Amino acid sequence: LGWACWKTYVGRSETNWTRCKSLGIIGNAFCVSSAHEEALPVLKVYLALIRRYWPHEEGGILVVQTNLGICLNDLGRHDEALVLERAIYAKEVALRGVTHRKTILSGSNVANTLLTLKLFDEANTLLHDQLLPVARRSLGPDHGLTMSLNASLAVALVSKPGRTRNDLLEAEATMQDVVQRRRRVFGPMHPDTLRSEGA
Repeated sequence: LGWACWKTYVGRSETNWTRCKSLGIIGNAFCVSSAHEEALPVLKVYLALIRRYWPHEEGGILVVQTNLGICLNDLGRHDEALVLERAIYAKEVALRGVTHRKTILSGSNVANTLLTLKLFDEANTLLHDQLLPVARRSLGPDHGLTMSLNASLAVALVSKPGRTRNDLLEAEATMQDVVQRRRRVFGPMHPDTLRSEGA
């Protein structure tokens, strides 16, 4: 479907919005198909076109950058993804404020990449001091994103090199809370519930 879209609009000027969007569709189709090597250059061209011809589309640029960060992570290029994700998070904070769901989600992407890179202390600080207090207030403790942030905090607490007994107790209590909330909110057979029960 992505190729069909691209073939339909490829003959139009590069300033044509539909042609540009078709690049995004094919880039995302590559990502969904796990063809990340093919997706990366397409997403880079898509981002360059939006920046050149539609620089006022800040939200759209952030979406493409987020997809690019996901693609870099899927390729194992976590350091590059982290640089991009930090920039996205800073821009989301400036554009929407710290309490917006998209800002919290972009912060979650930073935290998850920090965990992947084994930067546990930094992930712990970001989650514990910045993201979770805001998520609990603005989204509520039963929101899926808040529960995911709590699960990430538990991983950071258990994994950090200088962990204490209190860290382990906090991680255990946090994961128990996540499991209970997911059972109640999502149901016992939901993939997130099952995954958290196995943690």
